[in-house]
Amino acid sequence: MTGSTTGRRGGLLASAATAVLLATGCAASDDGAPAAPSPPASASSTAAPSTAPPPRASTAPSTSPSPQPPVLDASTPVSLTIPAIGAESELLHLGLRENGSLEVPPEGPGAPASWYTDSPTPGERGPAVLLGHVNATGGGPGVFADLRALEPGDTVEVARADGSTAVFAVERGEQYGKDAFPTLEVYGNTEGSELRLITCDGYDPATGEFDDNYVVYASLVR
Repeated sequence: MTGSTTGRRGGLLASAATAVLLATGCAASDDGAPAAPSPPASASSTAAPSTAPPPRASTAPSTSPSPQPPVLDASTPVSLTIPAIGAESELLHLGLRENGSLEVPPEGPGAPASWYTDSPTPGERGPAVLLGHVNATGGGPGVFADLRALEPGDTVEVARADGSTAVFAVERGEQYGKDAFPTLEVYGNTEGSELRLITCDGYDPATGEFDDNYVVYASLVR
């Protein structure tokens, strides 16, 4: 099936351009354990959607059209499964606060992951954004505690409201400092359907805060 560009996609790009979207941060809980992500840091107000470089000129005419990356029609996500790390979660649908900062998933044991509602639905063209805690309030693992264990080829399965399941294959994971977060690489346009899993990383016991974010990049395979 072929998805179309939606207002949701435009909202994501507009958010990045107007400095309301970046990555989630984390702070420590009262007992010193790492806690839930805080609202996102501001992106540059000059940010704009990235564009792909023009293709190289071919020395011979192509005999067949290039295959197009798979995309699905829009359908809101319901739940998430990552078999390689045993992670399962219902998906909340979170947007922006009145001050333009990103809402964050609720804290506590078993806190579910969340889909950012101004990103494409998982399976549509573009990068769908899912956020989750690396730890639970008061200690213990969060839903995205083991993202670092994912390897290229591992699958991420997103059940959707239309009864379908969008299956993504992990390509890579990257750790970024909050002051060097690559907004366009994470949120910019993509030719096919992609997925971003974002959590906190780089816990500093001296400050009780996470200094970094960890992002998993994945692409739709079916």
